[in-house]
Amino acid sequence: MKNFKTIFMANEYVKVEDKNRFYYMLQQMQSNRWKITGIILFLFFFIIFGINIAVLFKISIAESWKEMLLILLGAFVGNLNKVVDYWFNSEDRDKMLIQKVDEEDGHSLSSTVTTES
Repeated sequence: MKNFKTIFMANEYVKVEDKNRFYYMLQQMQSNRWKITGIILFLFFFIIFGINIAVLFKISIAESWKEMLLILLGAFVGNLNKVVDYWFNSEDRDKMLIQKVDEEDGHSLSSTVTTES
């Protein structure tokens, strides 16, 4: 039970130096992304596994429960789509955060301006 709390519960307040605060925030955001993605993927595969087991063993399911399972599956497909968008379409936000981390020491090493050829 203690491991569950250390993985999924918020960490206690951590004093971070001013020059490292955005780097720390970036690390926390990345950690939270992995946690949320893992939970959604686990639940999605759990639902798919349960449906496959029911089909494999020819378990009879009431019509109302079938509809409920399909609605649940559709909701998780939507969540899975949001996870993919979050990971692969958040490029501008990530560039801004990385630029802010670079600027903490007074000079920028990256640019958020894209050049078109």
